[in-house]
Amino acid sequence: MSGSNIRETKFGKMTVGQLMETNVQSANKDSKAEMLANYMMEGYGSVPIIDGSEKLVGIVSEFDLLKALRKGSKLSEVLASDVMTPNPISAFQGMDVPAVIDILQNNHLIRVPVVDGSGKLIGIIARRDVLRGYLQSGS
Repeated sequence: MSGSNIRETKFGKMTVGQLMETNVQSANKDSKAEMLANYMMEGYGSVPIIDGSEKLVGIVSEFDLLKALRKGSKLSEVLASDVMTPNPISAFQGMDVPAVIDILQNNHLIRVPVVDGSGKLIGIIARRDVLRGYLQSGS
């Protein structure tokens, strides 16, 4: 399958909404980094940070926590707002597979939060979700 015809395949016509995980572990700006580290131990490689109206305002990755540790910080004293990447790259539910693959590859990301039209967090899509979609599509 070449990149020029992926959009013509069953897989290429799939959307982020069909592939994303909707059970997303999120936190807020005042969450302790230690709690975020615990989420990551449960299999979440990054944690989206939302505001009071569930709008995506940032993301904290394992790298962000490692950077804080390297500086000598105690994760029990660090807040998400101290280490998060603000205004993270995100995807939309109706985005097609080729577009989300481009986002993941061009930005060297493992997963991307999914937001609705108002910026509210509604899911997350990871590289493995895309690969699972490919395998299930029979393309």
